Amino acid sequence: MSTGPVTQLLDAARRGEVGASQALFSAVYAELRTLARSQRRRWRGNETMNTTALIHEAYLKLHAQGVAGFENHKHFFATASKAMRQVLVNYAEQQAAGKRGGNALRVTLDEVTLASEVSADELLDLDRLLKDLEAEDPRRCQVVECRVFGGMTVAEVAEVLGISEATVKREWQVACAQIFRRLEVMPAPDSG
Repeated sequence: MSTGPVTQLLDAARRGEVGASQALFSAVYAELRTLARSQRRRWRGNETMNTTALIHEAYLKLHAQGVAGFENHKHFFATASKAMRQVLVNYAEQQAAGKRGGNALRVTLDEVTLASEVSADELLDLDRLLKDLEAEDPRRCQVVECRVFGGMTVAEVAEVLGISEATVKREWQVACAQIFRRLEVMPAPDSG
């Protein structure tokens, strides 16, 4: 087990040491900010959900789970990727609720598009696809979450999930193929 500073702070918070939770937040803030910035670069539309708001919302979700559930630094950041996905999806749902009409928009999932901007509707479509994928294969969904929402490299995903880089690459390719197949059967957006 890792005995890095974040893991040590997680252990201290689990033991109930005074100030450990605040020290944990301070220790992970820079890394959470990097993840949030990565997400914000992809976001287009209403800029209300800024990087700082995304960090704080995700951290509140993580904190609500309690530190007892986190084994170490790696597990914390894999869960942080999922929390950021949930925060962004919730925000996108709120944005979409304010609009009229327009059901599904086509979402593409490839390395080039992942680095580009994503609208609220596209994020909601991606979330629906990921929920289906998660029901079929939770680990494959984790790979996609870490790559897309965590901005992690193949090597980082392998380390966080405790699997080989070859497995990450294979799971990523299969997940992309599954998502593309689902996209082919999704209705096209209304043109009128």
